[in-house]
Amino acid sequence: MEQLILKSQHGYPLRELVEGALANEARLLQAGIARTETRLREFEAERQLSTAEFLRRYQDDEFAETLELAEWIGEARLLERMQQKLAVLQDIQIAS
Repeated sequence: MEQLILKSQHGYPLRELVEGALANEARLLQAGIARTETRLREFEAERQLSTAEFLRRYQDDEFAETLELAEWIGEARLLERMQQKLAVLQDIQIAS
């Protein structure tokens, strides 16, 4: 378990500030996830292929390198990273 202690010399309540920042970051990640999922669905519809199947076949060298396929891979990796970050944020507990 990772722990973090915050101290401030100012009278502003840190808990409120940190909770607000975490909630805002979670909202931004959720919006990014939604945009990325939409983009992945567009790739999937265009190729009639799921992202998981595309990645598997790409690793097996079934596709030639193109900018479009690089973008698809990038979107899939971005989605994974954003989902991981969101899970971490949602798991944070602020102790009193």
